[in-house]
Amino acid sequence: MSSSIEHHAIDPLDSGMAHAVRIAVDRVIRSSDFTVAERARKFLSYIVNETLGGRADRIKAYSIAIEVFGRSTSFDAQSDPVVRIEAGRVRRALEHYYLTAGRDDPILIEIPKGGYIPNFSWRNDQISRPPEAGATTAAAVPAAGGGRRYWPALAIVSALAVALAVVLFEPLALPGGTDRLATFGVAETAAVPSPAPHLVVLPFADISNTAASAVIVRGLTEEVIGQIAKFREIVVMLPNGSTVARDDGAADREAASAQGARSRYALEGSVRVEDDRLRLMARLIRRGDGTIVWADSYDDTLGARDLMDVQAEIAAKVATAVARPDGAIFSSDSAQLSKAATGDGEAYTCTLAYYAYRAELKPQTRSTVEPCLRQTTERFPNDATAWALLSLTYLDEIRFHHPVDAGPPPLDQALAAARRAFELDPKNVRGMQAYMAALFFHDEVEAALKLGARAVESNPNDAELVGEYGMRLALSGEWQKGRELLLKVLDGNPGPLGYFETVIALSYYMQGDYPSAATRIRRANLDANPIDHLVAAAIFGQLGLDDQARAQRDWLLGNASDVLADLPRAFQMRNLRARDAAHLSEGLRKAGFVLSAS
Repeated sequence: MSSSIEHHAIDPLDSGMAHAVRIAVDRVIRSSDFTVAERARKFLSYIVNETLGGRADRIKAYSIAIEVFGRSTSFDAQSDPVVRIEAGRVRRALEHYYLTAGRDDPILIEIPKGGYIPNFSWRNDQISRPPEAGATTAAAVPAAGGGRRYWPALAIVSALAVALAVVLFEPLALPGGTDRLATFGVAETAAVPSPAPHLVVLPFADISNTAASAVIVRGLTEEVIGQIAKFREIVVMLPNGSTVARDDGAADREAASAQGARSRYALEGSVRVEDDRLRLMARLIRRGDGTIVWADSYDDTLGARDLMDVQAEIAAKVATAVARPDGAIFSSDSAQLSKAATGDGEAYTCTLAYYAYRAELKPQTRSTVEPCLRQTTERFPNDATAWALLSLTYLDEIRFHHPVDAGPPPLDQALAAARRAFELDPKNVRGMQAYMAALFFHDEVEAALKLGARAVESNPNDAELVGEYGMRLALSGEWQKGRELLLKVLDGNPGPLGYFETVIALSYYMQGDYPSAATRIRRANLDANPIDHLVAAAIFGQLGLDDQARAQRDWLLGNASDVLADLPRAFQMRNLRARDAAHLSEGLRKAGFVLSAS
């Protein structure tokens, strides 16, 4: 590659580095500055994945032609130069990309002439800059010639952070090149995150007291700890006072704020194992006053089932009940909201206020929650969860048609805040949820769904996240799949998640099951959201329920005439397919709405 910058080779079989390389190639492939056709992007993805998978020896013109370009098994590279031509295009496109959008990428990908096996390297200006004044930490790292070179460890970590922060997506530029952090007045300085609930998980008691039960009880305790730790809003602690380590380093940061934690709880339980039956009795105690704020029992049969599967299922139920946003801990703290302390505790109070608002989605409540979260991000600029919740409140201004305050467009602010959360902690589920939603409304549907799927995989017990992903799937046209996720969320979580009902109703509507749609829409919160009333009107119109359709129409005319004035925009914002938008319009006409032919 024509650059004077020195590069240092990356071993593609190094599992730790492979993840960073996959992130880097995904960013290249999704960039508009990588100027090649779709099959060339598939070509690059294929040769990178094969190399990282230890199959570089299989990368030949023949395998590429068959597996990437769909050529027949009679393909002859001598008579058909398609692979050679495409490789040349990809080489030139990579050079262009690294001169434009990728000029600051920490990892470079090259395809040497005369072959198809890619090389990967760190940019020297990303990993070997001289340390800042006063820096003394250094790490020995193998250099590209087999010798050893000493690079500042902090710079290597920074380069990895840059690679992780872009996970699958290009930067989301604001109009006019507006800097996101400048938009929010955030300085790039470290700050202790705002206090979060601290939960001590005590070893479960073994009532059966046998050798076999001891193994089961110990494993169940560990599984519960691991499942709860997936909820980033909860800090999980061990009886010795140490914080459960997390792969993002958050435990070290949060340990510093443990003494100032807003709340501290203990989870304890007892396990009985008799024959092939297992029962866990669990309870959550508020340590300040000894109050039992939640208790439940879980039964399962071992039999021929894998013990680890049984432990995982029970642990998932416990974690969901205790740690989800509307679960036992947050519900208990919300009840104590009026007693919240001043100072750092106010930041956690904002989090509680957000979840209380989320249960009802009233615009007047959002107007008080949003400034509170904005102040939290100013005081604690490294609090990923606060940034994520702020993003979601900005997004609510447009998706629920709440009054919009003066300032930058809400979608721009939502994107900026979500990306900030994602950059701070790429594995923060709430950050991934906010980023997914913002990308979806920014018409980057494929990227949104890909991130959503990865987020759900990281914590399938988070009802808020899974429900949001289910809504995005449904609205993108995956009505059946999205509805199944939403129904599963509502079946397993009795909390205030009624705002998912509208999309469930809409999914039934789109598949022509109007009676089921009517049943579900009547369960939705129809008080303040114009879209709820719009969907209800279409359903009642299709069923010929004139009085009920008229009531919805009158509400919309009196409270959300602006939505009716520009229905195509409301449909487009939610990425409804043309045929789905036409189907919804059909129901609205039957409900008595006068709509244009378009």
